[in-house]
Amino acid sequence: MINTIKQYDWKKYNYSLLVAVLFLCALSAFSVKMAGGEEHGMSYMKGQLVGTFLGLVIVAALSVIDYHFICKFAAIYYVFGVLLTAATHSPIGTNNDTDARRWIKVGSITFQPTELMKIVLILSLAALFAKLRHRMEKVSTLVIVVAVTGIPALVIMSQPDLSSSLVTVFIMLVLIFVSGLSYKILAPVIVMGIPLGVVLFWYIQQPYNVLLKHYQYKRIMAWLHPETDVKGTINYQQNRSIRAIASGGLYGKFLQDGGTKGASRAYHSVGVNESDFIWSVIGEEFGFLGCCLILLVFAFIIFKCFLVAKNSQDYLGKLIAAGVAAMFMFQVFTNISVVTLMFPNTGLPLPFISNGLSSMLSSMIAIGLIMNVSIQPGKTSKGGFSMRNIYGNDPVSSIDLDMDLEL
Repeated sequence: MINTIKQYDWKKYNYSLLVAVLFLCALSAFSVKMAGGEEHGMSYMKGQLVGTFLGLVIVAALSVIDYHFICKFAAIYYVFGVLLTAATHSPIGTNNDTDARRWIKVGSITFQPTELMKIVLILSLAALFAKLRHRMEKVSTLVIVVAVTGIPALVIMSQPDLSSSLVTVFIMLVLIFVSGLSYKILAPVIVMGIPLGVVLFWYIQQPYNVLLKHYQYKRIMAWLHPETDVKGTINYQQNRSIRAIASGGLYGKFLQDGGTKGASRAYHSVGVNESDFIWSVIGEEFGFLGCCLILLVFAFIIFKCFLVAKNSQDYLGKLIAAGVAAMFMFQVFTNISVVTLMFPNTGLPLPFISNGLSSMLSSMIAIGLIMNVSIQPGKTSKGGFSMRNIYGNDPVSSIDLDMDLEL
């Protein structure tokens, strides 16, 4: 292990990325405290600070554990992740006082396995593509990738958690593009997929569709046809959120009173404002300019992830970094779009900011992987890659998924 650590290129360690993440974590501690008010504010803030500390420990650990070694056990992670996600329907699963069974409760600990499954899927798909890299012109490769993604996506959707299942699909699509899968395979799929997507979009708008729960159907219809929600009951949460954000104005209310008048904030009328609707708190406290700054920080983090993918020393590292970037990109865009009524109401946390230990730790695991990919050593004076020599001349072929595929 010590010899491995010495071979890392520590000059490439992404300190700027870590600073950006810590900035969002500090913002999170303040925002959830304001969202919780006098009753829950301190509890939420302490939880986020604990999550930040544990997350930094995870980042430090994953920075020095080579991702080639981690991905050797991708098949085990995958099976465990799917079983853990499906366990939300078992006796240890709980709905956490909602209409969905998305959590597991063991004693006093409650966590959301879907957040971990997103990371597991990134590692599994990256390792799978590396294993099948010489089969990129075969249709069977695409079928296997879709199947590996589809299993957890369907399990997540059964909770139901449509937004998180879409995250897994988006990760798969980005990795298919980055992996270099033959366009001879993708072109027919795209040609057939577009009309099928149009038909599917029409179908979910029908009251007799079997793909969506009734409340999901009502949310989509109220979003597409807001005039039908005369009383504003379906879009109530989002309408309140928009008013809270708008009341922040250009500079936000925090600059006016330093948060001392937090009890009178408009975001206190927004449900789950400490988690899925945390952006309403940010908008009212920091205003338009503050929101722009935070969006720039998110853009910087996503850009750095893609940059790490571009500069990765090997194929596996490129896919891991691209998968992490895809996950962050989809969640940030979707969360803020929901809060501002650009999308139908659906629950998806804002990385590093939304209250919740599961979301915080999964985001930190992703950052730890990015850190490790970024410091992999380059070519040595003797030729080849020094880190690769630990796992053989070709780290891609050395990844053992314990499933020899004869296609």
